[in-house]
Amino acid sequence: MRPLTLDDLLPLSEYAARRREFFEAHARYLNRYRRVRIGPCVSLIFENRQTLWFRVQEILRVARLSDGARVQDELQFYNRLLPGPEQLQAALILDKPEQTSMGEEPVFGATLAGDAVRLQLGDHRFPARLWTARPEDLCIGASHWVEFTMRAEARRYLADLRLPARCAVTHANYQHTSAPLSEEVRQSLVEDLELSDEDRIVEK
Repeated sequence: MRPLTLDDLLPLSEYAARRREFFEAHARYLNRYRRVRIGPCVSLIFENRQTLWFRVQEILRVARLSDGARVQDELQFYNRLLPGPEQLQAALILDKPEQTSMGEEPVFGATLAGDAVRLQLGDHRFPARLWTARPEDLCIGASHWVEFTMRAEARRYLADLRLPARCAVTHANYQHTSAPLSEEVRQSLVEDLELSDEDRIVEK
């Protein structure tokens, strides 16, 4: 998937003036196409250019970054979150609803292994590869970044709506499986994979 560039971003003043508009549109997009809730405290937010654009714009707004070189540094880091060929990538977000008891809240830290987060397509399991987020990312709720490898067989399962698709976390006291992924979410993820294929062809 093509990385974001400086030309894709809005000046801070223009973004700030339209932030409410962007925020509301972003929230609708996430909830319909990109967010998968796993139990009471965990969500996966699958990343693409649209989600990353908003994330970067917010980081620049909060940090008041406008210097081209520093903005490019942020882009260089966050562009790594875009899925490459045969990949889906997501931020693992920890939510803390008030009604959840302390014993149910996940404390992952460095003990969370990749196979504790998985994508389930019918009877098939695809464990994630993951890494811990930076301190800056923890401030926006991202505990880990997860990556799923989606080769031809996995992609067929994802596109086959006859097969249920779910995400799951199994770790210590936190073991939950999501509701079946909606058709909108699945189609959005399939489109990510197709877009990465197209970008790879263009690069060649």
